[in-house]
Amino acid sequence: MELRHLRYFVAVADEQSFTRAAERLHISQPPLSRQIQDLEEELGTPLFERGSRPLKLTEPGRFFYSHATRLLEQAAQAARATRRVARMERRLVIGFVASTMYGALPRLVRLFRAELPQVEIALEEMSTLDQTEALKAGRIDVGFGRVRLDDPSIQREVLREERLVVAIPIEHSLAISGKPIIIAALESYDILVYPRKPRPSYADQVLSLFRDQGLQPAAVHEVQEIQTALGLVASGMGLCVVPTGVSRLRPDEVVYRPLSDPQAVSPIIMSTRMHDRNEDIVLLRGLIDRIYAEHAAARQQADIGTPASVGLGGGPNADLSF
Repeated sequence: MELRHLRYFVAVADEQSFTRAAERLHISQPPLSRQIQDLEEELGTPLFERGSRPLKLTEPGRFFYSHATRLLEQAAQAARATRRVARMERRLVIGFVASTMYGALPRLVRLFRAELPQVEIALEEMSTLDQTEALKAGRIDVGFGRVRLDDPSIQREVLREERLVVAIPIEHSLAISGKPIIIAALESYDILVYPRKPRPSYADQVLSLFRDQGLQPAAVHEVQEIQTALGLVASGMGLCVVPTGVSRLRPDEVVYRPLSDPQAVSPIIMSTRMHDRNEDIVLLRGLIDRIYAEHAAARQQADIGTPASVGLGGGPNADLSF
């Protein structure tokens, strides 16, 4: 069995037609049919229901398709990585969701550049869902997101569970007290969630906080960007549940109150390609541990009344986005 057998099989399965697959592959139909027959003989089972129109996969065919597409993607990734090594490229592309930019991500990038100034770093804002596809396509090398998505070709690590707070207009009645509040206290108000798409996303995490307790907000307004959501909060259009790291934004117009519900957290997830041993990613992960250690030391000093700062943009008591 060779890679061309897998490519031919996947093309026929995708097109649901030998004729269209042959056109896609720029070969004639008879040799394509023969290659599929050879593959079926090697596997000892039919992969297609020959009498169906359009052409359908058999049960073994569907099983083989999932493995064939994964093997082809892995081969493509290996080819891309080899070409990069051959050109001696040193470039690290990081995908991130917007809320991580308000936490430790900028400091992480600065530390990485100080360690390896010869490596170019590129940052691309994208949803967790888009990060998964970008990793598999080789467009990014590492992603920082918030949604738990299972994919056999992606390795995920939950770096931390970040506490959530509710953003409230400064004149709102809930803004008077600085004490923590519960999710149930928000049910009678309009709630702003983001992003509108793609889904699933952080918006679904927030809405599940209400659904899990049998609660229904007065109204739910979906927007695309976190900055838009906070601008609408400042305008009195509703409340918005956000990660703690975001609470530095619009301090003159928005009050942030912590949520006391134990489940009011959002994960920060680092995603890489499975079995990727890129030394730059290894260094990046080590720098995250360094930031954690510095942050913990600063919090400990703050608890005993000793001024301390580790340059995280929010002082020793600031929460980290990862």
